[in-house]
Amino acid sequence: MLAVLCLVYYGVIRLATGRWNSTFARVWPVAGILLLAFSYLEWRGRLPHVMMLAILAICVLIILTCIPILYTMFVKENDACDYLIILGAHVNGRVPSDSLERRIRKAEQYLKSHPMTKVIVSGGQGKGEDITEAEAMEIYLWEHGIEKERILKETASTTTRENLRFSKALFTPEIVKVGIVTNNFHLYRSCALANRLGYPHVYPISAGCKGSLFLNYMMREVPAMWKFWLDKEKDRHLADCQDACLL
Repeated sequence: MLAVLCLVYYGVIRLATGRWNSTFARVWPVAGILLLAFSYLEWRGRLPHVMMLAILAICVLIILTCIPILYTMFVKENDACDYLIILGAHVNGRVPSDSLERRIRKAEQYLKSHPMTKVIVSGGQGKGEDITEAEAMEIYLWEHGIEKERILKETASTTTRENLRFSKALFTPEIVKVGIVTNNFHLYRSCALANRLGYPHVYPISAGCKGSLFLNYMMREVPAMWKFWLDKEKDRHLADCQDACLL
């Protein structure tokens, strides 16, 4: 049953995105085929008990990884953020992708209800993008009534880690409250990374995501979280180097 569900969900992703090769999507048919193979071996009595225990251990590890991610999605927004950082996501030419537009809209709502808050739009220019992600966000906010003087741009970053490292140079995070604006599945890792990089007062600002893709995004976030935990010392070293440069 799980194998069939994985294969069906791959079809759902194809319908939602219009592509067979969207980010992480190919994991689902691979998982479906592996589960079918395991089912066949188990039916023939040839599946080793050690392999069964390994599969169970992986499932438990995935569930434990998802718990803090899910919890962070429902943390109440802080009403006193001095700055927001909108983390970049893909731009189709000059048009924000669905994920990025949801982040910008969420920031727009917060900025309109908190007129003293400033915003950093963070993101460089990648493949298939005619302008930087920061510029796309800036244009959107201008067009929706956010004053130019409230918007700061960071246009060099290509990853979440760089979004936060490079944005840190635009203000003094040690003495202000900073809201991280990103999609719900991405919040926990982003805020934890911000803390690790030297942001002492950071708060999650949750933007949604396309419902049909939520499970795919969550499963993509699991190995990203494992990598994040393994990179602990690297991030601390980067934060120490950046602080030394500022001094």
